[in-house]
Order: sequence, then structure tokens, then C-alpha cells
Amino acid sequence: MTGRAFLATFRAVLSDRSAFMLIVVSTILYSFFYPSAYSGEVAVRIPVAVVDLDDSGASRSLVRRIAALQQADLAARPASPGAARLWLETTGAGAVVIIPEGFERHILNGAQGTVALYGNGAYLLRSSTALSGIGLAVTTIAGEAASDQAMAQGAPARPALSLVQRPLFNTREGYGSTVFPGVGFLIIHQTLLMGLTMLAATLRETLGRFRLPSRTLIGIALAFFVIGWADVAYYAGFVFWFQDYPRAAGSPGALIVGGSLFVGATVAAALALASLFRTRERPLQLWMGTSLAIFFLAGLSWPAEATPAWLALLARLLPTTAGIHLMVGLNQMGASLAEQTREVLNLAILILVYGGLAWWRFTKISAPDLQPLKPD
Repeated sequence: MTGRAFLATFRAVLSDRSAFMLIVVSTILYSFFYPSAYSGEVAVRIPVAVVDLDDSGASRSLVRRIAALQQADLAARPASPGAARLWLETTGAGAVVIIPEGFERHILNGAQGTVALYGNGAYLLRSSTALSGIGLAVTTIAGEAASDQAMAQGAPARPALSLVQRPLFNTREGYGSTVFPGVGFLIIHQTLLMGLTMLAATLRETLGRFRLPSRTLIGIALAFFVIGWADVAYYAGFVFWFQDYPRAAGSPGALIVGGSLFVGATVAAALALASLFRTRERPLQLWMGTSLAIFFLAGLSWPAEATPAWLALLARLLPTTAGIHLMVGLNQMGASLAEQTREVLNLAILILVYGGLAWWRFTKISAPDLQPLKPD
């Protein structure tokens, strides 16, 4: 009976066009459509202008470094600050650099050279990206000048310590690399949840209240578990690689355990919810508007420490809260299951709670007109 229910569930998904589009097609479309918005994660080649009033070797060296930056495109060399301001206002460019007269002389005399940086507040992200790159070029020039000054004064040429900045997990330092690995697992959760509840609500509309034998319920759960695991393998094994998102090559065993817990908790929650809906449209109406709230409650983009304690505790009732943390930790950060004990226990408890509730709702509730539903 379990095997027949397993196969009957797949037939139901394939025969129901709306469910098939939601469970299968939308999962694939989202994997390409959603990341496309973040394809240009890091702003590059932002137009900047440089006003060189010093025209010295040091100022020309700084201009060359700015021109070589990935973030900046040296688009103009105005003759005066006024012309640079007019250029900034009319072209909507990112930033203006003004090198004042006496820049090199101050450095050679052992004093501090000054550089004025102006950003375009109308394009805050572009402007801040350009200014951060220019700031790095200025810092490099300043370091070289400080080294030359120290050598002239007989002091050590290099400091004993140097700062090396290296991002650990989000190596591209982009927004898409931060958001989509978590959103991918939210997509899996929502499509499974809405698809299973839609199929159950369709049966409820057609047959009224019905009771499922335990083996039939297990067969349905196994079918959706297989679909969910196929989604996890597709996203973790192909989509993240195809989109070039950071991956830490987590242990295959840990990924299998983590993925099984996440999918199991999602299927258990979907079955528990499926027993409550009477109309086919209700699951979509409820869950389409909650995806954003569920993502924020997961604590990936909005820290749990900044969330009210009662709300953070309530969020633990959602499979996505622990599931996203677990899967991102294993897949993107290379964490071990021991380091994710809290999330593992959270998902295991949800499987037991929601699974027990679904079993009780589908197999034990009785009514005068309630008949067992047998698989085809």
C-alpha cells in the first residue's frame, strides 16, 4: 500500500497542471530568474573625474592608480573644481577626486598630503563603491610615502605588522551571494508546502473529509521527500555552481543528513497544514504573502539578536529558520553537524511534532461520513 501511494502521489503531481507548475516548473524557473537580478553583484567601472591641480609625479601616480581600479572608470579630467562639479551634476557620475596644488611638496617635506573626494548622493551605492576603491588607491600612495619618509629619517622602512583583508565565506562580497543561498532553500520549502497542501485541498473539495491509512500517509510523505531531496540536490549541486556562488565543499555525509532533516521537517509541516485546508486556492492565498516574512524570520538577512525574543522563539516553529541556517552553514561555510547541533535538534523536533500532528489528523480523526481513502 505504501508503494502504491508513493506512485499515486507522483501521478497526482503530473496530472494536476497547477501543482506540477508549482512544484517542478517554478522551482527550475526561480533558480535562473531570481539570481538574474543580482548578476551584477559588484558595481564596476563607475565614471569618475579627477582634477589634478598639482601636476606632479606623485599626483600622476595617484591618477594612474585610480584609472587602474576595477571600481572606477576615469571618464573626465576637468580643469577646475567648478567644472568637475558641473560634470558630476550633469552626467550623474559616481565621484570626483580633487588633488590640490602642493600635494607632492607636502609629502616630500614630511607633512601630510590632502586629497578631496566628492560622491554623488543621488546614486549612493555607486558612489560609495567608487569612493571605497579610490580610498584604497589613496591609502596605497600614503603607505608608500610614509615608507619613503621613514627611510629618509633613518627609521625602519616597513611596519612590523600589516593588515590583510580577505573575505571568508562571501568571497565576491556581493548581495546575491549573501541572499540567494538562503532564498534557494526558502523556494524549496515554499513550493513543497504549497504543492502538497494544494493537492490535499483538492481532494478535500472533491471527497469532503477523508481518512488515510498510515501506510498511505507514509507513501505520500516519501514521494514528497524524494521531490524535496531532488530540489536540494539541484540547488546545492548545480544552481550554486552555475551561478558561481560561494561553496565550502561541505562533507557529503553532513549535507545528506542536513538536507534530509530540512526536507523531512518541510514535508511534515506541509502534511500537518494540508489537513486544515478545505479549498484549493487557500494555500496559495496564505503562503504567497508570507515568503518575505518567513525569510526575515530565518535570521539570515535580519539578525536574530535584533529581533524580539518572543518572535525569534516563534520563528523556531518554522522549518526554514533552522533549515536555512543549517544548509547555508554546511554548504557555504563548511560547518560540521556538531557545530550545527542546535539546528539539527530543532529540525528533528519539528519532524516529530508536525509528523505526529499530521498522522493524528489524517489517520485518527473520525466522523460519521468519514471513509478511508485508498490509493489507486
